[in-house]
Amino acid sequence: MRKTLRLVGIILVLGLVILQFFQPEKNQEERTNKHIFEVEQVPANIQTVLSNACLDCHSNTTHYTWYNKIAPVSWMVNEHIVEGKDELNLSEWGDMDVFEKITKLEEVCQEAERKTMPLKSYRFIHPKAKLNEEQISELCDWTTKLSEELLAKAIADQ
Repeated sequence: MRKTLRLVGIILVLGLVILQFFQPEKNQEERTNKHIFEVEQVPANIQTVLSNACLDCHSNTTHYTWYNKIAPVSWMVNEHIVEGKDELNLSEWGDMDVFEKITKLEEVCQEAERKTMPLKSYRFIHPKAKLNEEQISELCDWTTKLSEELLAKAIADQ
């Protein structure tokens, strides 16, 4: 029995070591002129909120911590990033049309108010990502204001 447990333990450890050689590609591109911070006038307080709570999963630049280098955690984190960028990629903001931007801004506010974003697991590990009521209110005020500005500009351009 002891030999079996020991063998199982050795196999598990070897398996975990081997897994470390299979890491997902890192999400670390340079910020371009299509990034929301380059395209829109984003107040400093909103830049802070977006940087702390959104950009790791919703941009082309993720700030990785030590645990992101350990498989299988690295795969789970990568999956969150891929899903997040599929929903909203703030690094590609400049490529979106005005109505898509307005829709995404509305969704950002709704997700923050419902506290479904950022994910609980992310907030647990990144305390700065936990938004208080004031930050949520400021974020929603900004998304509403920007939506109105984008719509007014779209109407004026026609």
